[in-house]
Amino acid sequence: MSPKFVVVGPPGAGKTTISELLAEQLNLAFRDTDADIVEATGRAIGDIFTEDGEPAFRALEEEAVAKALVEHDGVLALGGGAILSQQTRELLKNHTVVFLNVGMAEGVRRTGLSSARPMFSGVNPRATFKALLDARLPLYREVATIEVLTDALDPAQVTEAVIEGASE
Repeated sequence: MSPKFVVVGPPGAGKTTISELLAEQLNLAFRDTDADIVEATGRAIGDIFTEDGEPAFRALEEEAVAKALVEHDGVLALGGGAILSQQTRELLKNHTVVFLNVGMAEGVRRTGLSSARPMFSGVNPRATFKALLDARLPLYREVATIEVLTDALDPAQVTEAVIEGASE
């Protein structure tokens, strides 16, 4: 068993929205590793970050991704930082990975620099978002088999671009 699509990207790229649409259009099951972590721990992602720290969350995330990659055969959405793990990047090599790219201005607009997103709870969220994009972009591209720039597209157009990219 293996996911048909694994969807990655920074916060605000539309990973959950697009993954759900893709699953619906292709009549596949949808799964989100962040939801898996919340279900397994009974705690919100932000609470895990705040109370246990990012390394503890990343360990849970690495485990959740590895498990989902062997258990799920539909569309799998990963958390934005999942690709920070070398182990996760290795596991993704044998999968169709969709990188939903979003530019800084659009990503900031979409996330609203929400305090519900643990990575943006700092002093300068805009700078944090830029640093996050700069650090992660090469990692997203390392694992991606399909890349879609989502800035000027609505969710239906992004979903269509993913399906077209998969058929090439």
